[in-house]
Amino acid sequence: MKLALIYAILALIATAANIGSQDLVVRNYSGPYSITLSIFVGTGVGLLLKYVLDKRYIFRFKARDVAHDGQTFFLYTVMGLATTVIFWGFEFAFQHIFQSDGMRYLGGVIGLAIGYVTKYHLDKRYVFRMEAA
Repeated sequence: MKLALIYAILALIATAANIGSQDLVVRNYSGPYSITLSIFVGTGVGLLLKYVLDKRYIFRFKARDVAHDGQTFFLYTVMGLATTVIFWGFEFAFQHIFQSDGMRYLGGVIGLAIGYVTKYHLDKRYVFRMEAA
């Protein structure tokens, strides 16, 4: 139960970083594809932060070297592709239906929540299975 709580807190932190990054992009750039750009930037920020938090606090991962960490990050990213589709699907759908930043962000939060639950199980089984302490 403690691990689930820690994971939820870390997911909230990564979600806030993702949505906050998106909001910064939209506030500072209103040109073509601003929403798409903001979602890509938020996804990148969230991915990097979540990887650092997960490997340290959830899976207690210690890479042997930079190459090993890079390989693990690559696998972590690959496992995140399906969950990213969930996240983006909700966010773009909410944008299309409601045409508002607030509702788009709500869709993103819902998609991220569903994605993070799925991602935990994928990471536990395929990414950090040998490295878990």
